[in-house]
Parts: sequence; structure tokens; C-alpha cells
Amino acid sequence: MTVCIDCRMIGASGVGVYLRGILPWFLRCGHDFLLLGNCKNLQPFADGSNVKIIECDIKPFSLKELFFFPSKTVRQINRGDIYFSPFFNIPHGIKIPVYITIHDIIFPDMPELTSKTGLAARMWFYRRAYRKTRKIFTVSEFSKSRIQYNLGTAKQVIVTHSAIQAMFLEYRDKARNIIKNETIIFIGNIKKHKGLDILLDAFILARNEGLPHQLVVIGEKENFRTADNTVLQKIESLGNEAVFFTGFISDEQLMEHLAKASLLVQPSLYEGFCLPPLEAMVLGTNALISDIPVLKEIYSGYPVTFFRAGDSGDLKEKMTELLFNKKPSSPVLSEDLLLKYTFEKTASVILRELK
Repeated sequence: MTVCIDCRMIGASGVGVYLRGILPWFLRCGHDFLLLGNCKNLQPFADGSNVKIIECDIKPFSLKELFFFPSKTVRQINRGDIYFSPFFNIPHGIKIPVYITIHDIIFPDMPELTSKTGLAARMWFYRRAYRKTRKIFTVSEFSKSRIQYNLGTAKQVIVTHSAIQAMFLEYRDKARNIIKNETIIFIGNIKKHKGLDILLDAFILARNEGLPHQLVVIGEKENFRTADNTVLQKIESLGNEAVFFTGFISDEQLMEHLAKASLLVQPSLYEGFCLPPLEAMVLGTNALISDIPVLKEIYSGYPVTFFRAGDSGDLKEKMTELLFNKKPSSPVLSEDLLLKYTFEKTASVILRELK
């Protein structure tokens, strides 16, 4: 069997982590693989005799992908047996069976995140992918239920969870020797569903009560400047000493920030899976997360603390309760919890369905 995998988004954060996680397990299974994407980015995966790279720099969801995908590339793809996309974009001209992963279906569930035109365009892509695919993979039971609600039940939807990257597990021994500092970590972006505005309101209340901790936002401040003036005003009212933007950081720096932090706060209103709380706990940092259904599902049994989603007052209470405890215990994950979500499991389920 020859499987063509769309790897054009391998450098992205969410989809890229998923793709980089499953690829090594795919490539050792004995089948042949065509990897569609940038040769330089895919070189680490190209050692095996069963791997061939198809160079392609056409952007996913672009007009060129939809209407002018190179015929030479299409012919190379169609020589394979199966086309797998880790997202819901499918190039024009694919004739072999298609399988996709839809991580979430946030836009019809939260239409306020985009314009009516933007929602219509996204739904067109979702429905097009739904028509063309044989089966859909997704990362949680919650996402499965929302896909079926918004797109229908005619196609099989199979849950194959996301998982933590191996480097976080390898970093654990080093993390045990890192001294905690007075920082709170937020990993996300300015979009409303990530809940940064709720965290900022809670953080302001906590600072007024004497909380000395600094809020560390993993990301570029310039990305926030152009997105939401209200959130930016809250950030600037706190001052640079209270809120720190890391800018772009490496994986090693991310792990160091997480290991040093006193707390990770995940105030999301909507997610498909959400890895940061798991990454934090693996590195010995407590996680305070919203009680939205998907996080209750994914983190059931884990030593996390939940707060009422969207409630900055409850978030402040839980946050100060955890942080004013001078010697809060670090989360301890059993072997079962450490191995509950692995890319080996995810890849094996996908491969079984492709066969």
C-alpha cells in the first residue's frame, strides 16, 4: 500500500504537532509513503527507502489548491493508493480514496469569531471535505459530536486523540531540577475562544489582592496589537512588569518556561483537544483549566483544577488559592496517565482504518 500524506502544514503549531507526532509511527509500519510538502522541512523523515517526497509549496485552502493544482503533482499523488490529510483541505484532482482529520469545527459553533462571509467560506470547505472523504478522524469525542451535528452522520467519524510530543517526556528529568518562579503561563492567541480576556480580568483582580506573580504570554506581542484593542488595553494597563510576552521561542525554551512556572492557566471557551495542560503537568507544573466539555473529557482523572468557564471571578479565586499556597504540590502523573494519549496509539488507529 502506498499512502500520500499532505505534510505542507508540518511547521504549524496544532496540526503540525499532530503530523510530526504520527509520521514516525507511520513510516516504520512497512508501507510506502509519498510526503507532500517542502523537501527541506521533510528531510528528517526521508531516510527510509519507503519514503518519497513530492515537492509542493502551494498553500492549503488557496485558490491554486482548489482550481490550479499542478497536474504533474496530481499524477504523482494518484499513483498511490490512499491520500491522507491531517486537516480538512483536499487539493483538486485527487482520484484515490481520501481520509482526513478534522481537529475541531469551531466556526459554526462560535460564528461570532468570523464574518458571515468568512463562516460561509469555511463551511464550504468543511462540506467539500465531508463529501470527498471516506472517513474522518478527530481528536476527541466532543469534536466527533460537533462534526456529526454540523455536517451529518453519513460518514464514519473515528476518535484518534492528539498526544504529547516525546521531547516533553524526555525533558522530565531536567524539569525536576528546575526551581519554580513566580510566573503564570498562558499559551494561545487573542481569539475570543482562547479566553485571554477572561484571564486578564482575573489576573487584574488577583494583582489588586497582592498577587506578585507575572503573567507570561507565549507569543508575539505584535500579533496581539493588531487583533483586539480591548485586550491590548488591559495588558497595557497592567504594565510590562506584570505581563511579559516571550516572542517566538524554541521548543526547548517553551519547555523551560513551563517547567519554571508556578501555574499554567487554560481559560479556553472552545477546544478540539488542548495540549498545554498535559505538557505543563508532565513537566511538574499545575494546570488550572476551564470546565468546558472537551476539557472535562480529555482531563478526566488528571490532577488538574477546573474553574467555571467564562467566570473571571471564579478563575481569580482558584488561581489565588493555588498560588498563595506557598508549597503547592507538583502534579504527579501515573504511568497510565502518561501513556493515555500517545501518537503511537493515534497512528495505529489511523493505519488500521486506512487498510
